Amino acid sequence: MDFTQTEAQTDLGHLTAEVTGKLVTADRLRELDRAGRFDDALWHALAETGVLAAALPATVGGGDFGVLEQSAILRELGKSVAAVPYLWSIVVGAGALARFGDESQRAWAEQAGAGTVVLTAALAEEYNWEPTRPATVARQSDGGWLLTGTKITVPHADRAARILVPAMVSGVPAVFLVDPAHSTVRSTAQQVVDWSAEFAVEFTDTPAELVATVESGARILDWILGRAWLGLAAQQLGTLEKALDLVADYAREREQFGKAIGSFQAVAQRLADAYIDVQGLRLAVTQAAWRLSEDLPAGEAVHTAKFWAADAGHRVAHTLVHVHGGVGIDRDHIVHNYFTAAKHHEFALGPATDHLRGLGALLADPA
Repeated sequence: MDFTQTEAQTDLGHLTAEVTGKLVTADRLRELDRAGRFDDALWHALAETGVLAAALPATVGGGDFGVLEQSAILRELGKSVAAVPYLWSIVVGAGALARFGDESQRAWAEQAGAGTVVLTAALAEEYNWEPTRPATVARQSDGGWLLTGTKITVPHADRAARILVPAMVSGVPAVFLVDPAHSTVRSTAQQVVDWSAEFAVEFTDTPAELVATVESGARILDWILGRAWLGLAAQQLGTLEKALDLVADYAREREQFGKAIGSFQAVAQRLADAYIDVQGLRLAVTQAAWRLSEDLPAGEAVHTAKFWAADAGHRVAHTLVHVHGGVGIDRDHIVHNYFTAAKHHEFALGPATDHLRGLGALLADPA
């Protein structure tokens, strides 16, 4: 494979970096450091500059780029720990509806690309570590579908116009589109490590639209999970790259006993290990994104990327805090934002062990 970025990746990455560089400042991060983080100004700027729609299919008004370009955008958003739902609204929500939805569902994807609505996906359930077999169930009633179940850590459910919800139908998974404003939907804010806007959402005989067919549900859910896991890994890559820059700069500037602390062997070794971890994650993310972009089997590569995001993310995040010492745990210092973002990406949709299990299952039964 060729690790050279495409021209579109480079251009979209630079454009995203330019937008975030102007709007995501240390003061802005402190202002947003509260429950339900959402940066309206940044979200509107990404829509106006065309970043949101760029990597969506042309059928929904997008620029017809793909996974590689989306990964470049997510990486830059991770570098600025941006409080916007690009992964959930664009990559997962709009992307799935554009590919599998009917005409009315594709209209939601087009609106998401324009930034006029937010979409999201409910993929996690409490006490259920098999996202391909959700505990939520769906049944037919009077020609329609009704969902019952509870999802957790649903991103931006408070402002989503529609939620993609996987559910079981007679023992097989299917994917549905739900209006969260319906009276049978109950959302409760959850507090997560980086104050992201995430909610527990309970469905009780909630009307839902089927996306495509029940028979295609497993394929759609596999597509959604693959993009979600890869997207989290790409965001983590950007977050860890910036974290490594921060801690390296600090190690050069901070002096003890008349020497920069970066010259001490123990500190230098931790920074070297962090560099190796970041490069390993970069290669894993690139491999997974490339295989998805080429429509090649990518399950093993995606699990590997998310494993690296969790495992390496843990080590780099703690190196960031430990080398900074006391300021590393000061909530008014920028380091705090990168530590909490890295911890969020580490555990979102499964920690390292879950993805080792998924990788092991694929290796044991590649069919």
